[in-house]
Amino acid sequence: MKLQSILAWAAAHHATLTLACCLSMATVWSAPSARAQSKGADSVIVDMAQAFKAGDQKALSALLPASRGHALASWAAYWELKNRLGETSAAEVQAFFTQHANTYAEDRLRNDWLLLLGQRRDWAAFEAELPRFRMRDDREVACYAAAIAWVKTATDGSELVRRNWYGQRDADDGCALAADRLFEAKKLKADDIWLKARLGFEGNRLRAASRAVEIVSAESLPKVAESFNKPTVMLKRTAVAGKTSGELALLAIIRLATTDVDSAGAELTRIDAKLSPEQRSYGWGVVGKYSNLKLDDNATQYFANAKNEHLTDDLLGWQARAALRAGRWTTVQSSIEAMTASARQEAIWTYWHATAQTQSNPNAPTNPDSLRSLERIAGVRGFYELLAMDRLGKRISAPARPDTLTDIERDTARKHPGLQRALLLIALGLRAEGVREWNYTTNLEKPGGMTERELLAAAALACSAQVWDRCINTSERTKEAFDHEQRFPMPFKDAVLARSKDINLDPAYVYGLIRQESRFITDARSHVGASGLMQVMPATAKWTAKKIGLSGFKPSDINDKDTNIQIGTGYLKLVLDDMGGSEPLAAAAYNAGPGRPRNWRNGPVLDGAIWAENIPFSETRDYVKKVAANATLYAAIITGKPQSIRSRIGAVGPKGAAAPADNKELP
Repeated sequence: MKLQSILAWAAAHHATLTLACCLSMATVWSAPSARAQSKGADSVIVDMAQAFKAGDQKALSALLPASRGHALASWAAYWELKNRLGETSAAEVQAFFTQHANTYAEDRLRNDWLLLLGQRRDWAAFEAELPRFRMRDDREVACYAAAIAWVKTATDGSELVRRNWYGQRDADDGCALAADRLFEAKKLKADDIWLKARLGFEGNRLRAASRAVEIVSAESLPKVAESFNKPTVMLKRTAVAGKTSGELALLAIIRLATTDVDSAGAELTRIDAKLSPEQRSYGWGVVGKYSNLKLDDNATQYFANAKNEHLTDDLLGWQARAALRAGRWTTVQSSIEAMTASARQEAIWTYWHATAQTQSNPNAPTNPDSLRSLERIAGVRGFYELLAMDRLGKRISAPARPDTLTDIERDTARKHPGLQRALLLIALGLRAEGVREWNYTTNLEKPGGMTERELLAAAALACSAQVWDRCINTSERTKEAFDHEQRFPMPFKDAVLARSKDINLDPAYVYGLIRQESRFITDARSHVGASGLMQVMPATAKWTAKKIGLSGFKPSDINDKDTNIQIGTGYLKLVLDDMGGSEPLAAAAYNAGPGRPRNWRNGPVLDGAIWAENIPFSETRDYVKKVAANATLYAAIITGKPQSIRSRIGAVGPKGAAAPADNKELP
């Protein structure tokens, strides 16, 4: 989002914006001379953000006085104090809380302060501050609180600790401390601790796994490292005889499965009888999972060696995916029924369970339980919700928009200090900070967050400022209202529709892909270097420009929206043609490169939803489903006609013998 867009938005709303909102934003819509005076203040904020990222305390301290009075003064003060939080006094921290009360910066620093107090084991200060922590979204803080609650009041927080500990990818002090305390008190079992180690191995996190094993079997730490670094060697020379040795062997099996699943299966077969029933089942579940990630037909056989009662929801999900691919509907059904209640309620498993109930006995009348399940999730809020609509024979159309926002509702959003701070941060190029400020304001500024009408007004504010990601994401949080113009906006409509028509692309598919790629942020840049609306890699952009005859193209042109649309749609068309017109395959190719989906399509001809659910890369799997859902809703909006997501995604299978050869030039 460019500063000019914010300026244009502010100018258009001059009559309703007031100086009471925030000092610096007022300069955005004031006379040119006033705006010129503010540029220096804005640059101070940008310079402080850069100094904070660089850890330059000298620069932060020198710039801080010049930030006072700015709309983003709370951020400036946060950066300066956070950078030296370990050396500051409690009194100075409390003074910051008072000065910047009820802001995101206040609660952000409180989060940092609570973590520091936990690390210091200053439980009295931690307990005093915790009730004032509004975000309550830090797993480590939650674990520190659970540890204190057990020591002081014998409150059993084992479930909370398990949930937060398992949810962390890396090791941390808070949850490890709480797990240690609760294990000592026999509120957590050895199996709970070893599960964290297993998850650490599967996630390639040796430190997290080691910290867990240290709690339950500190003397085994050298063998943990060997299981991680040399799993085959460890398995060959370690005798499995008992709980601990079985767990160490299982860790080696997990590690081996992530790199050589067939060898892991062979090693597990060799030691199978020496493991406990739970260890054995878990091991086969992991081997089955990684076999299915290779789209190997052996996956279902590996899973057959496991007992469902010993598998986690994640492993049961992969067993269900393997069974879907193999057409084993009774296994799909039993896998989902073995999941926890919360997992079974998710739209994905509700849909597949309902489908399995029907497919398991296709000659039986329609299963009433299946219909009730589909009715429960059917709607327009996601991929499986849309599939349920199709299964029930319901029209997929854009829902009626909610009542028009009143002038008062819009004006209240425009004048909101938190939303204004967020827009200013984004305008200054501090998008990550602006997103955090925005999310805090819409989620946690008051108990329960914003009402539905307030969320719609905030989304409308973001739309009018062309901050499309906040427009979409904020509107998506309404539970009853569904404003499709906010959730599925069509920026640059003339350019997208004209370009799509010129090269025979479905504009709904183009919009569905852009919405997922960049949320319409023209200067978006991914961690791998993809740029612009359609997130095109530099090498791909250069190749495509030449292929479509775009002369004079320079790498810097990729962030120009018209050029980005021209190159992105040109590449998408080439990919779609190479994939025989299959939108799921083309979306997978756009996200993961064309070579991978060419391999993923080999095997049986599958329902498009089954194929998408078995994509090995989690990012691409999610991407393909969301692009399909997006495109279906955009088609309903653009055409005004009912849509079918099942018709859109079709079936996916091997390339036909009569189909043109793969375009090996495609990057």
